[in-house]
Amino acid sequence: MRLRRLRSWAVIAAALPALIGLTGTTAHAETVPAGANDWNCRPSFAHPRPVVLVHGTFENMAFNWQKLSPELKKAGYCVFALNYGGAKDAPIQGTGDIPTSAGELSAFVDKVLAATKTGKVDIVGHSQGGMMPRYYMKFLGGAAKVNKLVGIVPSNHGTTASGLAALGSLLGITQAVVQAAPAAGQQIVGSDFLKKLNADGDTVPGPTYIVLATKYDEVVTPYTSAFLNGSNAQNVLLQDKCAGDTNAHVGIDFDPVMVRFVLNSLDIWGPYWPINCGSPL
Repeated sequence: MRLRRLRSWAVIAAALPALIGLTGTTAHAETVPAGANDWNCRPSFAHPRPVVLVHGTFENMAFNWQKLSPELKKAGYCVFALNYGGAKDAPIQGTGDIPTSAGELSAFVDKVLAATKTGKVDIVGHSQGGMMPRYYMKFLGGAAKVNKLVGIVPSNHGTTASGLAALGSLLGITQAVVQAAPAAGQQIVGSDFLKKLNADGDTVPGPTYIVLATKYDEVVTPYTSAFLNGSNAQNVLLQDKCAGDTNAHVGIDFDPVMVRFVLNSLDIWGPYWPINCGSPL
C-alpha cells in the first residue's frame, strides 16, 4: 500500500510542471487540455450531450484535466473545459467568489449549447468544480441545462481550514494566497455560502448527481462531506471499486479508475467500461 501511495505522489509530482509552468503570456495561462474545446464538434447518437469539465480550487483546466479530457475525446464525446475564478492570464484559478464563478460557468455552458446545438450538457467537476455547479443549477437556472453532474471529490459540505491549507501546500501555493482566496473561505464548513447552498436540500429536481470520493482525501475532510443527500444522488467510494486504490484529492485526477468511473457515469447505455484495478488505460 505504501508503494502504491508513493506512486500516486510521483504521478502528481510529474504533472505539477504543467501547473507551475503556466506563467507569462495569456496564451500559456489559457492552455486547453488535449481533446477539449473543439467548437466544431457535434454530439453523436451514442454521446448526445457535450461534457463540460470544471477544475478545482488553485488549479486550472490544463492541469486538472490532462488525463480525463483526452480519454473522453477518444471515447467519442464532445469535450469542453474552462478556467474560472481567476485573472485571465493567471495560472492559479478557482480562487474567486463562488457565486461569481457560477455565473462564469453559466455563460460558458450557454456558449457550449449554442455551438453544439444541444439542449443540455453533462458536467464533470473536481473538488470545488464538483460543488460550484450545484450553485449554478440551484440559483442560476442551470438545472434546466444540466443532465448529470459528476463530482470528483467535491467539497459539497465543505472542509476544514487545514484541508484547504493542505491543498495549497500540495500545489506549492503559499498560505497567504490561501487566506486571500474568497473561494477558500466559502468552502470551510459552516460558511454562509455553504449554508445557503445546502439549505432546503442538497439537490434540485431534474439533474442526476453522482459523487466519487476517496477515503484518503486530505483536502475535503472528512471525505464523507463530499456525499449528497437526495433521491437523484448517487454516492460512490473509490475504495468500494478498488480496495487497494490509495489515491487522494489530487492524485485521483490521474487515476485510471476515476476515468473508467466517469465514462460509466456518462454512458447513456449504462456501465460499459470495465474497471481494472491497478491497470493503466
